[in-house]
Amino acid sequence: MSPPRTIAVLKGGRSLERQVSLASGGRVEHALERLGHAVAGIDVGPDLVTRLRDARPDAVFIALHGRDGEDGTVQELLEALGLPYTGPRPAGCAFARDKVLAKHLMLGAGIPTPDFLVFSDTTLKEMGAADALPGIGERLDFPVVVKPARSGSALGVRFAASPEEVPAALLAALSYDDKVLVERYVHGRELAVSVLGGEALPVVEAVPHDEDFYDFEARYTIGRTSFHCPAELGDEQTARALELAVRVAQLLGLTDGSPRVDLLLEEGSGALHVLEANAIPGMTETSLTPQAAEAAGIGFDELIARVLERAR
Repeated sequence: MSPPRTIAVLKGGRSLERQVSLASGGRVEHALERLGHAVAGIDVGPDLVTRLRDARPDAVFIALHGRDGEDGTVQELLEALGLPYTGPRPAGCAFARDKVLAKHLMLGAGIPTPDFLVFSDTTLKEMGAADALPGIGERLDFPVVVKPARSGSALGVRFAASPEEVPAALLAALSYDDKVLVERYVHGRELAVSVLGGEALPVVEAVPHDEDFYDFEARYTIGRTSFHCPAELGDEQTARALELAVRVAQLLGLTDGSPRVDLLLEEGSGALHVLEANAIPGMTETSLTPQAAEAAGIGFDELIARVLERAR
């Protein structure tokens, strides 16, 4: 356990995940206070540098989700200021934030991930990519999942059951990002594995009550989703999920903090597919990383203390 220090907690910001970030940051602040630290909570905005200089923190705990917090932006600023911070370095954040880049890296490393195609605002408007949309079915079986390349919390995710539904799904996803991932839909169980200090925590399964998939409302509304931790899997499936999570974290450079890797266990085949990695996972009451830590016998305060110990 580290000695008492002054810790700045970055939260809020300007992304669409602002409210989740505020909730995460609030829980982190309370844990740090219980651990005996002096805490300076900072809602990130144009005065961030001034507030950090006024607070003079010994370290910065990043609870900032979405753009700026998970893409390496605030990490680069903290390095320029010479302040130790929690979580991955800028490159790891950038790799994980861009789902397309992360999937290309996973494919290159032989890590299973659903087949996908990529469309951008530029290719659609300036390169005639709209004429390629009818051919999606030749590359990917329907239904497909259409999602923004750089967005979290399932924001902007749409399903397309047929070629006719693709354009509307693309437009919806493009309202969140200028690059869109069209991915083969894998019907199966939603799993997540968090990695703490290079070690995988128990597998969590999220089971939404009414939704077809684990969407934003299901993630953050208490009572909308049941969580099983450890997930009821066979020994081989459990070992495989833990192995894949550690490999992905290492591949993307997510070696600090408590990154979370999301997977799908395909119904029928039993195959595991890695969807994405999250550099700065949520710390809310319904977030998966604290649940996994609890299942491993690590209380929330200890989880926060262990993440803080690796700040650099």
